[in-house]
Amino acid sequence: MSRVPMIKIEGLKKNYGTKEAVKGLDLEIPEGELFVLVGPNGAGKTTTIKMLVGLLRPSAGRVVIGGLDIQKNSTDAKQLISFVPDTPYVYEKLTPWELLRFVGKLYKMTPGEIEKRGAELLRFFSIADVQDVLIEEFSHGMRQKVVLSASLLHNPKLFVLDEPMVGLDPVSIKNFKDFLRHEARQKMTVIFSSHMLSMAEELADRIAIMDHGRIIALGSVAELRQKYQSQENLEQMFMNLIEKEEMRKPQ
Repeated sequence: MSRVPMIKIEGLKKNYGTKEAVKGLDLEIPEGELFVLVGPNGAGKTTTIKMLVGLLRPSAGRVVIGGLDIQKNSTDAKQLISFVPDTPYVYEKLTPWELLRFVGKLYKMTPGEIEKRGAELLRFFSIADVQDVLIEEFSHGMRQKVVLSASLLHNPKLFVLDEPMVGLDPVSIKNFKDFLRHEARQKMTVIFSSHMLSMAEELADRIAIMDHGRIIALGSVAELRQKYQSQENLEQMFMNLIEKEEMRKPQ
């Protein structure tokens, strides 16, 4: 039995004046999939992600989240999503616990739900001992942990991250990778963009390689190896594909 599509992207485009940043993407991502978007700078990854979560309006096409059009049913669709950008903002004059309570109220969680889930996340990210310290005193990595805790508080159906491991120490990266695998097994759909190709190869159920606003390759690592008749790792396949795309461009 096929899994239920959590995300359906149809003809998605984004233009900035005469520049086409995203050029007609069509993609389905099922519930519970760990999906990674990779590509060089300027490939359109962040623009795609921002349209996916409703922060940018497409020039054409649409994004459907759990059966809800992100533009037509924005409030309901966004209840299913958590998004962590590459440079997350936090209220520095709040403590981690104050931020979690604030976020929980935005998602209409009960005080009991906030306390239970919040305590679990603070322990998981090893910041329970500083839960009452102002965030302004935290390092970048500690702030990232607070943001991740807040983003997971309401148990989103779709977890979207742009370069999620920036600033995390090796132990936290290992724990977070294990956490993403666990959540995907519990039917959370996870999408993230990354320049860390080895991590994408390790984690992803499927990988999309983007270049110049298009998906130029899509599949599991095994499927990509079979399609391109290669036994290379993802990094080498990525470099070969990007090089071929560059050669196709008019001089």
